[in-house]
Amino acid sequence: MANSLTGLTGVAKLVAVMNQLRSPGGCPWDAEQTHHSLLEYLLEESHELIDAIASGNRDDIREELGDVLLQVVFHARIAQEHETDPFDLAEIAELTANKLISRHPHVFGDETAQTAQDVEAIWHEKKKIEKNRASLLDGIPRTLPALMLATKMLKRTKHLEIPGTTALPTDFTDSLDSAERIGELLFEVVRIARAQKIDPEAALRAAIREYEVKVTAVEAKDLT
Repeated sequence: MANSLTGLTGVAKLVAVMNQLRSPGGCPWDAEQTHHSLLEYLLEESHELIDAIASGNRDDIREELGDVLLQVVFHARIAQEHETDPFDLAEIAELTANKLISRHPHVFGDETAQTAQDVEAIWHEKKKIEKNRASLLDGIPRTLPALMLATKMLKRTKHLEIPGTTALPTDFTDSLDSAERIGELLFEVVRIARAQKIDPEAALRAAIREYEVKVTAVEAKDLT
């Protein structure tokens, strides 16, 4: 094994190691893994990276980024072995690079973007065209935790005027001027929900579904 890795460094070395682990005579455990069996590890490593970033520990961030990269390389190797539709890490990287070029016409093309908001608008418009999506909400995984799902939906639709949304009193919203205050409010909402024997996650998902119906109606109206 050592000889086959001589002179290799970085990503090329990681790919070579994974290739040997998956090849005959390699590791029995690695050889039997599938896209589905690795999902729990992808989720776990992603959360560990989030924790490392939150902690600010550079050594932990470096290590956890490597663990997430390992998951990508592992899945790419499994994909390479597919009988009818194989693809590898190089093809994945090429596809991603081309996607970035397409979605940054203000850098690689003739369009102009002065602010981060302009860039975000271009990104979502390009993505909508590429994916042939009918709604701004298409492509958002509905399996996300409810709070993250609500945040993504509101971010995507921030330029739309959605009727029937609850407007909170200004003096109340002005008091929510820090992450600490927002966190306290969210925690209190959860506490109230528990006291009322209401699942806060389910309640928020129900509200999200109602919001999605309103967004769809607005988008349909804009098309007519």
